[in-house]
Amino acid sequence: MVENDIKTQELDADLEKRFSYHKPTAEKAEIYPVIRDAAKEFAYLIKKLVPAGREQACALTKLEETVMWANAGISRE
Repeated sequence: MVENDIKTQELDADLEKRFSYHKPTAEKAEIYPVIRDAAKEFAYLIKKLVPAGREQACALTKLEETVMWANAGISRE
């Protein structure tokens, strides 16, 4: 029973961290545009080299997701 309570507390702490606002420090705020700019450059490369269609759309969507997860990782540490 104690193990279950610990798991519940760990999940609660994780959910609080995931769904809370994490105000970026000035240092962290400088990192976001670096990631976005690199992703944008890669997005244009995908647009140029990958024929339009489902695969291109999926690649661009996953790249967008990558940026969002990277930003979350920076903000949440």
